[in-house]
Amino acid sequence: MRTELFPAIEPYASGMMPLDAGHAMYWEQSGNPRGIPVLFLHGGPGAGASPTHRRFFDPAFYRIVVFDQRGSGRSSPLGELTANTTAHLVADIEVLRRLLEIDAWLVFGGSWGSTLALAYGEAHPERCLGFVLRGVFLCRPSEIEWFLYGMRTVFPEAWRDFAGFLPEAEQGDLLRGYYRRLIDPDPAVHLPAARVWSRYEGACSTLLPNVEATANFADDRVALGLARMEAHYFVNRIFLPDNALLDNIGRLRRHPATIVQGRYDMVCPIMTADDLARAWPEARYIVVPDAGHSALEPGVRAGLVGATERFKEERRAIAAQ
Repeated sequence: MRTELFPAIEPYASGMMPLDAGHAMYWEQSGNPRGIPVLFLHGGPGAGASPTHRRFFDPAFYRIVVFDQRGSGRSSPLGELTANTTAHLVADIEVLRRLLEIDAWLVFGGSWGSTLALAYGEAHPERCLGFVLRGVFLCRPSEIEWFLYGMRTVFPEAWRDFAGFLPEAEQGDLLRGYYRRLIDPDPAVHLPAARVWSRYEGACSTLLPNVEATANFADDRVALGLARMEAHYFVNRIFLPDNALLDNIGRLRRHPATIVQGRYDMVCPIMTADDLARAWPEARYIVVPDAGHSALEPGVRAGLVGATERFKEERRAIAAQ
């Protein structure tokens, strides 16, 4: 079974979809217009999608739908927090699905994308053909605390830069200290904070140092969308009751699913994926023994491409019956 990314492709259609509160959402389609629809959900929240994300799917088989969540990437306004909650993002997906006249799709998401995939699936299980999830994040208080303070046990140098950006008096509540700066309208205030936050996450995202990956996190547009949106969703506990995603997993257990998790994922530690796998025993659970958080770690990449290829073969087998 194939494990390498598919060749680079260009979209055959794209657009900006008007939303409420002045938001407009970028979307695109690539691959086979008559293929099985697959929805790619990017991470962050706020990171935005990239051309590489089209390459996890066989373009001859899949109708590949990629979009930038409100406030992220090519959507506008970048970093806008008004009317930006998990419920808004779930509703946006449904608006896009209806616009594209898709009945149901395979839902693929990593990191925050896995969070949104679960939230969307639990709200609209009848619109999901299955799930491929990576670097699982449920945004529970313990996971947020790990991101803010726990990662220093493995990446003390990166954490010192992250915490040291704030005055010592504010370092007991890093989230609030950063949030105040990230929502400040003055770029001279919010951009430096965004750059430091984003570099911290990038430095901790791969098993081994990766200059290319870290450079992407340093881009100002990526940094602002990522840092501001993450802080916004963290402060508000993703606008869902505690443990809601696990509590409602029964709505999805009949759907085929694959969970791919790096053993040494420091951004979204394996305990969360393990909790999800135990709550969803029907899901295929793949632990990559030599990988961190990034979807482009070799073993994680192979697991994700393998999952989409396996789903393809299963759909073909069903169609042949």
